[in-house]
Amino acid sequence: MIGIALVSLGMVLTPGPNMVYLVSRSITQGRRAGLISLTGVFLGFTLYLTATCLGLTAVFAYVPAAYTALKLAGAAYLLWLAWNAVKPGGTSAFQPRTLTPEPPRKLFGMGLLTCLLNPKIAILYLSLLPQFIDPSMGHVLAQSLALGSVQIVVATTVNGLIAISAGALAAFLGSRPLWLRVQRYVTGTILGAFAIHMATDRSKALVAA
Repeated sequence: MIGIALVSLGMVLTPGPNMVYLVSRSITQGRRAGLISLTGVFLGFTLYLTATCLGLTAVFAYVPAAYTALKLAGAAYLLWLAWNAVKPGGTSAFQPRTLTPEPPRKLFGMGLLTCLLNPKIAILYLSLLPQFIDPSMGHVLAQSLALGSVQIVVATTVNGLIAISAGALAAFLGSRPLWLRVQRYVTGTILGAFAIHMATDRSKALVAA
């Protein structure tokens, strides 16, 4: 759980569609709008997690060889995220974007839609969860749900804090671009280190009876 919490922290600090939308909404319409939008994102995470966990349970039960393939795919995905974090010309989620004010129901719906239309979420769960599951301990579904819940808690908490402080953060980072570069390089290093560890891990899945 500590391992997946650290990876999740690194990933949530890498700007993506969810963070960009939440920050933009909070700056444009206020903290309350950002937090309402976040509840939609939370539901999107939950739906993706449930579907992925059911699928992973079947994979581990009937195709144990897929374990290695998923681990390598997960390592490649984290390396890709690491590169996107450190490559030159990266954009900031805190750059001001203008959005039309919307009522609470639409804020929730747009948060949910933003999450569901981001295919990286499905790839995240499918490639990340197998790195931390031990099929020999049994209850693959329970392990998947528990680990996925850690990711959701980390992502929701960090995004919530960012939504609450979006305006202040945008002003602070706008005048201190060095902080943005430091954040990108630290995040990229963490994700890259985990990717290398996953790629070199030779453990194999054992299907519990």
